[in-house]
Amino acid sequence: MTQHSDGHSEGTGMRTTAQDTRQPLLSVSGLRVERQGPGGPRTVVSGVGLEVAAGETVGVVGESGSGKSITMRAVLGLLPRGLTATGEVRYGDRDLLGLSERAWRRTVRGTEISMIMQDPFTMLNPIATCGDIIGASLRRHGGVTGRRALREESVRRLREVGIDDATVVDRYPFQMSGGMRQRVGIAAALAGDPRILIADEPTTALDVTTQREILSLIKRIQADRGMALILITHDLRVAFAMCDRLHVLYAGSVVESARAADIDAEPLHPYTNALLLAEPPVDRRVGEMVSIPGSVPAPDEVAGGCVFVSRCPWATDVCQDGTPPLLEITPGRWSACARLTAARTEMTRLRERAGQDLPFSDDTPEKQPVLSGVGISKVFTGAGGGPVHALDDVSVTVAQHESVGIVGESGSGKSTLARILVGLEKPTTGTIAIDGIPVTDWGRLSRSDLRRIRRTVQIVFQDPYSSLNPLRSVGWTLAEAITTHRPDAKNVGAEVERLLDEVGLAPAYAQKRPAALSGGMRQRVAIARALATRPKILICDESVSALDVSVQAQILNLLARLRDEHDLGYLFITHDLAVVRQVTERLYVMHRGRVVESGATAQVIDAPRAPYTIQLLASAPRAESAWLEGTGRRDD
Repeated sequence: MTQHSDGHSEGTGMRTTAQDTRQPLLSVSGLRVERQGPGGPRTVVSGVGLEVAAGETVGVVGESGSGKSITMRAVLGLLPRGLTATGEVRYGDRDLLGLSERAWRRTVRGTEISMIMQDPFTMLNPIATCGDIIGASLRRHGGVTGRRALREESVRRLREVGIDDATVVDRYPFQMSGGMRQRVGIAAALAGDPRILIADEPTTALDVTTQREILSLIKRIQADRGMALILITHDLRVAFAMCDRLHVLYAGSVVESARAADIDAEPLHPYTNALLLAEPPVDRRVGEMVSIPGSVPAPDEVAGGCVFVSRCPWATDVCQDGTPPLLEITPGRWSACARLTAARTEMTRLRERAGQDLPFSDDTPEKQPVLSGVGISKVFTGAGGGPVHALDDVSVTVAQHESVGIVGESGSGKSTLARILVGLEKPTTGTIAIDGIPVTDWGRLSRSDLRRIRRTVQIVFQDPYSSLNPLRSVGWTLAEAITTHRPDAKNVGAEVERLLDEVGLAPAYAQKRPAALSGGMRQRVAIARALATRPKILICDESVSALDVSVQAQILNLLARLRDEHDLGYLFITHDLAVVRQVTERLYVMHRGRVVESGATAQVIDAPRAPYTIQLLASAPRAESAWLEGTGRRDD
């Protein structure tokens, strides 16, 4: 790291230490990314640096908007149009930033450095078979030619990533599960035998069991090949289990850098400390989740001071008097906090207090169910014409002010059940009642009953962006929800402001469109729209699974407050046991369309009886490398 005379620093301070004397394969220093626009350049990443050696795993962590993915795209020459990078990215004796696109393709990308993306479905060509996808990489980077040779090598590459079925080479991405698609994506990324693999949130879209298997697979392949790995993630538990060293990014800058074990033991920046506190515990339920107020600012909004100043409880005037340099606090430990000495003891106290938090009482009196489903089954017709049993004799109940969880991995039938309960799918067999009205056949409901049901139960989906009209303002969306379900509503504008206030958004957000909002803000709008009918029950279908841990904590706290204020009941669908522990009193565990265990949430999690529940708990991310061990392959 270069230390300038004005106190600013360039790079992350990534030096080899007594713990790590390996020479770096890749060295990044002073990396700056700017967006060109009519108003002049806007900073996206400011002065980032890192190093990674052969066989080493380096983690890049932080919330959405911190600059993680853009930094790695700059390293690989894949910046979107309108973004430019300056600084130095050295691989061997070359500065990669000076390469032409032709040189990138021929000599670096795919052969020396490769990347796997967050969403395997969008990463893979939907109109190409798996064999064609892997074969294209083998031709371009591996020098393999000839149809037969390409097919045989593709089959071998699939075996390396845990797919032993040779017929998979003839399948298309849509014919596979998310876990299998990610395995194919990894095989394609490794086809050129790169020395460095960049993994950008490779398991965010996957359930915990598949996540554990994919991460374990990546670590095994890395060890077998002696390959370097750069892991981008917002999950600190995953980062601690996977990585040797970590860089914590915030608003385009590195605020902390150290060995993963050291950060786990004691973070030395208030932002890292706050991220750790926001992680939901799986072993107990707490009274309130610790969240970071506000959201990540643009780098130019906090230029000239500490980037975390607007959200830091220990900030003073000194934090705005110049950008704090990234300083080496102890050998191999770097922090960019001007008030670390004053805040360090208090940060430790906060972590100790969180670990001793008294359990939250989840005793609730029994009430008459508002939503009930009995003996629900759903049979679809499969690709080959045969039956696919998505649900098999499933029964659930939810009362007002009760919070009930449904947990299970992808394919367990959770979302199918939710869609049936709100009338988006029709059950094959079974009965459903909402607020005392039988609703198994929605087509036979009277208009008044249908209106009553819609005002009783609402659903909040996983992806708020796809569930909101991108062409309409937030205010228009909320007003439509109000007038659709309550045609006699008076002063709709005031009602829109009330809904925004209930979910913690200012009235000015009514004028914004979804694209102008962060993921957490969009989810708040989706919740506000569901509240427009003044429902008794909210079904939350993976509604926090795609959010950063700090934003997730904000939304969970919001849902808890709304529950008390409106006497709401929740049916909370998730694959995250730590989240379900925080928000529910009763729990159903689903596997392959059946409920395999149910009961009080604490009892199911603390003393599971079903083998599948035990397996699910073992798969929940833990901040230790042992979490990755002992994972066997399943049929995806």
